[in-house]
Amino acid sequence: MTRRSFEEPAADAPSEVSRGSGAADDEARAYSERVRASVEAALDELVPAEDADPASIHAAIRWSLFAPAKRFRPLLVFAAGETFGAPAERLVRTACAYELIHTYSLIHDDLPAMDDDDLRRGRPTCHVRFGEAVAILAGDALQALAFQTVAEDEKLEAPLRVRLVAELARAAGSPRGMVAGQAHDLSAESRADVTGAELELIHRRKTGALIASAARAGALIAGASAFEVEAVTRYALDLGLLFQITDDLLDVTASAADLGKTPGKDARAGKATLVAALGLEGARAEVRRRAAESEEAARGLDLADGHLAFQWIERLATRRS
Repeated sequence: MTRRSFEEPAADAPSEVSRGSGAADDEARAYSERVRASVEAALDELVPAEDADPASIHAAIRWSLFAPAKRFRPLLVFAAGETFGAPAERLVRTACAYELIHTYSLIHDDLPAMDDDDLRRGRPTCHVRFGEAVAILAGDALQALAFQTVAEDEKLEAPLRVRLVAELARAAGSPRGMVAGQAHDLSAESRADVTGAELELIHRRKTGALIASAARAGALIAGASAFEVEAVTRYALDLGLLFQITDDLLDVTASAADLGKTPGKDARAGKATLVAALGLEGARAEVRRRAAESEEAARGLDLADGHLAFQWIERLATRRS
């Protein structure tokens, strides 16, 4: 989403990048890999070594955190921040904080009391590998470390750190954040009367809130105006909804090897999903609608068709893993 990375191509890139072209896809991949490398190096420094006491907790944290992952939320922190001129060194710790929160949520989401899954990011889930008690504590530690990571970021001014901690807490918690969305999701299981409005509320809170907050955080670090922050929020929230809808589709259509987690779990658990409500074709139509809304929101950021923000929309709408 960065104007710099969109509109100033690398020296060896074409001056014009059309949507869907191999060059554009390469640009999107290269940007993602740059962010991933930066974030994972910082995470490695932030997280205690695997053999640091208590070793069981730190081994479990690293098992879950450094499994192969897209790092989508950190990517949005960087993209929004760099759009408005923030340097990478001011963004990286906040980007890490969003990945720490996300990974904690996955560990807890996989627990027997929640979604009871045994595969995540292509490997056994944390509680399967280390036991439920250790998995719960590992998730707790990741959540605490996320807020510590922002609060101790000396690259950022103290008032900004306070604002970012509040932003992250609001998106991760309740009544409008990820925890609330998870609660709504659990309460909707095996109900035949879940409405489209309820599904959107679940998606906005369980998935969209943290994704939108990541983009907002990057914009806030860069000192974006209130109008710009709102435009970024609309784009990222639509992107989050698109992410969740395609996730629901992949649960039905993809293999475990593609997903890195157990397919078919939603149907077996009686989860409220758009696929259950609308069928496969209806859900695919909703993907197209959400992709169009995401594109409209991206245009509010003054980005021309064919640049990286639109590439991400297309990649999400057509993803296979």
